Amino acid sequence: MDNPYSGLPSRAYWRTGVAGKNHLEVSDLYRKKFSIRPTDAVATAGSCFAQHIGRQMVERGFAFKDFEPAPSYMQDDAARSYGYKMYSARFGNIYTVRQLKQLFLRAFGEFVPDEQYWENDGRYYDPFRPSIEPGGYETVDELLAVQSGHLEAVKKMFTSADVFVFTLGLTEGWIANRDGSVFPTCPGTVAGTFDAEKYRFHSFTYPEILEDFTYVIERTRRINPDIKFLLTVSPVPLTATASGEHILSANSYSKSVLRAVAGDLYNAYDFIDYFPSYEIIAAASSRAMFYEPNMRSVTMHGVGHVMSYFFAEHQLTRAESSKARSRILKSESEVICDEERLDASAAQVAGK
Repeated sequence: MDNPYSGLPSRAYWRTGVAGKNHLEVSDLYRKKFSIRPTDAVATAGSCFAQHIGRQMVERGFAFKDFEPAPSYMQDDAARSYGYKMYSARFGNIYTVRQLKQLFLRAFGEFVPDEQYWENDGRYYDPFRPSIEPGGYETVDELLAVQSGHLEAVKKMFTSADVFVFTLGLTEGWIANRDGSVFPTCPGTVAGTFDAEKYRFHSFTYPEILEDFTYVIERTRRINPDIKFLLTVSPVPLTATASGEHILSANSYSKSVLRAVAGDLYNAYDFIDYFPSYEIIAAASSRAMFYEPNMRSVTMHGVGHVMSYFFAEHQLTRAESSKARSRILKSESEVICDEERLDASAAQVAGK
């Protein structure tokens, strides 16, 4: 009997699309919505996994744009330890969409947070990117001057990028009670001092995240009408949760909400694409083979496998792809992830 499920392609059924295939050979998983031209200025931002995406696009010859480059005298490893060469500006990891929205508003002079710096042992740290200056700044004036230049770079990114790649990472965050500022890390972990009277934990909901991202998209398109967005969801699990739930439940909730937001934005706009990096790495069919022994970090082979789907659609010649893959596997595999500071707390608990 004919019905809507009769005659669908093999990719539509679990048995033929997943279970009946070698997990390394699942095909037809990603179909690009739009092309990325060789000359398109590509900008990246988001959670830790987005660092892999940016590096791979550089290696593949895409026009990745760095709007806040490192000083010429800095070697690559040193530059990354100071927040350069991670993304298209020196904003460090952007874990929540509310962070992204507030960064946009700050870049255009529409939001000035009450807290401009955190002080620890006579050194000063930027609350919104506390990891980018190891050891902090010597003076507040120095911090604010660097911060001003950074926001100019961010403004240029939003106004001139052709493709903006954003990896959604977390729903959980820490907010200043006074003005609603959202920080990338809990005060007191990387820098600053935690004060329960000043800061609160918040798990952003689906409606909040969808509203925030829609705001960023529509505001950006007003000033940069042709920009396109490519969304991914990070396959890297949460390091810790302050929600009161078990980490497995909290992680499942967080990724489900972020994936739902990405899916609805993909369906709502013809200039938004979704790339399934989360599904490729985290699906049951992958049997966790792409994770390091800590079950969080994605191996370089896993990253390469994920990106092979992307570059099969946004493809180069076979020879170029082979050379690029060789360079990538030999390149620096570490990513900088502020969340991992929370492992120290886990180690203390394990030691008790």
